[in-house]
Amino acid sequence: MSSEKMFTHIEGNTLTLEREFDAPRDVVFEAFTDCKHLEHWWGPRGWGLPVCKMDFREGGTWLYCMKCVDENQSEFFGMESWGKMVFGSIDAPNSFTYTDYFSDADGNVNPDLPPTEAVNEFIDLGGRTKVVSRSTYAIPEGLKTVLDMGMLEGVKQTWDRLEEHLTAQGG
Repeated sequence: MSSEKMFTHIEGNTLTLEREFDAPRDVVFEAFTDCKHLEHWWGPRGWGLPVCKMDFREGGTWLYCMKCVDENQSEFFGMESWGKMVFGSIDAPNSFTYTDYFSDADGNVNPDLPPTEAVNEFIDLGGRTKVVSRSTYAIPEGLKTVLDMGMLEGVKQTWDRLEEHLTAQGG
C-alpha cells in the first residue's frame, strides 16, 4: 500500500490521517511506542533518528531528533529537527494521546512553533490495523504553519517507511 492510500481530511484546525497496515494491532502499536522500532522508520525518507529517549507512560515524554542523512537533499543534509512529546492517556493497544512540541536538544519547547494535540487510534481489522491520527492545533493558522513546512508529505513518507519496517519484521 503506497502513501496514496492514506486518507487525509482537514477541518478547521484539525488534521485527520488514516491508513491501513498489513500487521496485527499489537505489532503496529509497539512500532509507534518503542525506540527499537521507531529508529527504523520515524521521519521522512533520507532522515534518521539518532536520538530517541522515550518514557512511554501517562505523563512520560519522548525526546527525539530527526537528522537528514541523505547527501542528495543538499539544502537539508545535516539538518536536525528536535521534538518532544508528552504522553496523555494510554489505552494499549487501542490508543494514546500526546502533545507534540518543537524543541531543542534539551527538550526546551520552541514557543514560536505550534504544539500539536493528538490522538492515535489503532483499530483491529483481523490481522490488519487501521491507524487513525487526529492532530489539533489551537488555531487554524497553527495547522497551516506545519502544513507549509511540508509536514503532510513528511508523514506520508514516514508511514511508507513504517509499512516497509513492518514488512521486514514479518508483519
